[in-house]
Amino acid sequence: MIYKRIRDMREDRDLTQEYIGKLLHVNQRTYSNYENGKRSISPEALSMLADFYETSVDYLMGRTDIKKPYAKGE
Repeated sequence: MIYKRIRDMREDRDLTQEYIGKLLHVNQRTYSNYENGKRSISPEALSMLADFYETSVDYLMGRTDIKKPYAKGE
């Protein structure tokens, strides 16, 4: 689920894999491997993506269908 969600979030905003890779400090190929499920994404990178997309890690992981992020301190 995570791989589909991070790809969908990126595509919904018309962003490239290269752009998101730079945000995460990885190259485009590494990010592509995240989206294709060929490489595990680190908790730090997942957290950065959740912050960037203004959603929760739980949403990206498929643990909830609610896109709205949690309030800070919850």
